[in-house]
Amino acid sequence: MPKASEIKKNQAIEFEGRVYFVKDIERSVPQGRAGGSLYRMRMYDVVTNNKLDQTFKDSDMLNQADLVRRPATFSYSDGEEYVFMDSEDYTQYALNKGAIEDELLFITEDMQGLMVILVDDAPVALDLPTTVDLEITETDPSIKGGSATARTKPATLSTGLVVQVPEHISTGDRVKVNVEDRKFLGRA
Repeated sequence: MPKASEIKKNQAIEFEGRVYFVKDIERSVPQGRAGGSLYRMRMYDVVTNNKLDQTFKDSDMLNQADLVRRPATFSYSDGEEYVFMDSEDYTQYALNKGAIEDELLFITEDMQGLMVILVDDAPVALDLPTTVDLEITETDPSIKGGSATARTKPATLSTGLVVQVPEHISTGDRVKVNVEDRKFLGRA
């Protein structure tokens, strides 16, 4: 059983008899408190997708839920449902658009390293690789010698995500983007 301080984003925990998926963690250290840090976790019920905000002390013990990660590829979208296919046994997993809205900004049809997370054989979330390669569909024209300055400009990527890129990058370039903080890392 891990302590609250050891829980990371995208882990599943059991809390009050239900399984929750941790989407966001904020750590705070109250002034004048002899205890430790407080961890405010935004969690979503894996079955109902209801949101729960809960605060834990760093020493609180939490149960980790049993998760299964399966390699998958994006197959197709059908209205509000997005279908992913298991790369090994070709099982199809359907996820609701609302449950994976943030992840959709990084998903392309040829994406490698995508994992579908299952709890009790039901798909509940996606686990993305740490970096993805995306094509720039729209940005201001590149500036010659722009690489010598640290100035950036917004660029719209093929998935609709907008990131800041250096001035020497132009439309049509493929770039590497960090999924966690949504930042440009370099050319792909």
